[in-house]
Amino acid sequence: MHFKAARGILSAQNGMNLFRGCTHGCIYCDSRSLCYGMDHIFEDVEVKRNAPELLEAALRAKRKPCMIGTGAMSDPYLPFPETLALTRQCLSIIERHGFGLAIQTKSARVLRDLDLLRSINEKSKCVVQMTLTTFDEALCRIIEPNVSTTHERFEALLALQKAGIPTVVWLSPILPFLNDTEENLRGILSYCIDAGVRGILCFGMGLTLRDGNREYFYRKLDAHFPGLRQKYERTYGLSYEVGSPNNARLMRIFDSICTEHGILHEPGMVFAYIREYENKRSGKQLSLF
Repeated sequence: MHFKAARGILSAQNGMNLFRGCTHGCIYCDSRSLCYGMDHIFEDVEVKRNAPELLEAALRAKRKPCMIGTGAMSDPYLPFPETLALTRQCLSIIERHGFGLAIQTKSARVLRDLDLLRSINEKSKCVVQMTLTTFDEALCRIIEPNVSTTHERFEALLALQKAGIPTVVWLSPILPFLNDTEENLRGILSYCIDAGVRGILCFGMGLTLRDGNREYFYRKLDAHFPGLRQKYERTYGLSYEVGSPNNARLMRIFDSICTEHGILHEPGMVFAYIREYENKRSGKQLSLF
């Protein structure tokens, strides 16, 4: 881990990443891709030490409150005291200024900040987005080795439900020939139903591979699933989109179950829900943009 002063903190879409790099060890991580121009070892997490000051200034400059997103490129709940403290400090700033929050994570450590999440949600809206990829705990420990298991994330979703905080699940990626099964899909969806999630983001059954993350992914396949890399190479070559041969059948099941249980699952509608700011003190709703 190392520290760096950032020049800015909010994107044009009001998203922020407090860190660059990650220690979760997910074998499929797109953030390893060379196109992002990371100039340090991925696991040597870069911490934006002045993020709170930048965020304070950015929110003060806003003419009206909106949703602030975080966690798209690096998990806000990395397992270090320094990173956890920085995340909490930024959430406190968001809460104090009355902005909404859309936070994305794979970690049950999100519950460390349950008091702040609840307070944000009382004033505006707080949406916690949790990634779930596999119902199989043993497989989870291989493909996502250094973060909360799927069941631990499910327990976090239940705790958030109990606290009245809305949740959205990212059902991705689905790895061809590993977890692209009906059993896996139905298992994850059962967790979503039990936890009362508002929406599920799924862009099809598969993953994306490009320079940087493809090489890492294949090294991990060689280590844990001998012969599977060769099957990927024969089937997909250097394709960016790596779709499951079971995609059509699994997506029909996905659509049917989500519709039956009233879960938002069309990506545009889910994103619209996440991005819509609500001022609960005045009853007004505003878009993230």
